[in-house]
Amino acid sequence: MALRCGIVGLPNVGKSTLFNALTAAEISAENYPFCTVDPNTGVVAIPDPRLQALDAFVHAAQVIPTAIELVDIAGLVKGASQGEGLGNQFLGHIREVHAICHVVRCFEDAEIVHVDGDVAPLRDVETIEAELALADLETVARRLDRARKAAKSGDKDARAEADFFEALEAHLSEGSPARAFPVPDELAGALRETHLLTAKPVLYVANVDEAGLAEGNPWVEVLESHAQKTGARAIRVCAKIEAELAQLGADDKREFLEDLGLEEPGLDRLVRAVYALLGLITFFTVGPKETRAWTVRRGARAPEAAGEIHSDFVKHFIRAEVIGYGDFIASGGEAAAKAAGKMRVEGKEYVVADGDLMHFRVSA
Repeated sequence: MALRCGIVGLPNVGKSTLFNALTAAEISAENYPFCTVDPNTGVVAIPDPRLQALDAFVHAAQVIPTAIELVDIAGLVKGASQGEGLGNQFLGHIREVHAICHVVRCFEDAEIVHVDGDVAPLRDVETIEAELALADLETVARRLDRARKAAKSGDKDARAEADFFEALEAHLSEGSPARAFPVPDELAGALRETHLLTAKPVLYVANVDEAGLAEGNPWVEVLESHAQKTGARAIRVCAKIEAELAQLGADDKREFLEDLGLEEPGLDRLVRAVYALLGLITFFTVGPKETRAWTVRRGARAPEAAGEIHSDFVKHFIRAEVIGYGDFIASGGEAAAKAAGKMRVEGKEYVVADGDLMHFRVSA
């Protein structure tokens, strides 16, 4: 799956520091691969220790994690929805991503001037979300006008759509995001067609100092409360620490994390949080050529997972041979798992579980 997450934030909140920490990550045997696509886009692997555990039994020529594309989106100022600054470009970039990673400053530092004079996470969030909501209001107004015209002919579906978008327009006018608006199943498709900016899932990244990372602070509490109220998620990351970690080799990085009392870099948690935010899971394929992780949406059936490997596999799907990750490890590898009766044969209706090892049988 081609997954894209846009990193947004006001000036001097640490957005670019976080992105640069990702792009500067040193590749080593213990780390996951990273590659830069262009100056403001990077493909980052989803950290998953299960890959190495699987390959300990397989010793494949390649170990390939699943990945997500991060886009450093710049150019927001107040009035972006009206074209101020790089407004149109900014909003256009957001339309192209599946999720938004919103970096919010939650630390005080006299040497780093805040664009609005002081640290106020909720105000910063509202600045960006207000611009997104204004852009969405224009989109909804056009859709509403179309639905009202269609409803004049007595079309019941058009009337229901008009009522829905009227209510959504009022919701957006109050400053609330579309993702927090209840959507009837029969109108979910109509909403998707509008590609609303505030309907995209959001992960708030509270950029904190070292003390705030362990204990939190009042600014973090405000941000986490806002996330809960608006159907978003929030995590804490210290961009300064991540930037320092990105410059270290594997051994020094482990020692630095131990000194800080951390089990893993915050960037690993951030990438996994985005993955979870999008409702995604991982399945694996193993063999002598490669041990590989694949991404599929939660709830996907076996043919859809097969289609991630090759689009032709969807129509030519016959069955899937499945071993659970836990059974594979506990048995000591694929052959032992099969001998123990842990391999299942599943058909088209099988719902893929996170961690499944899958081998697909397809027709010629």
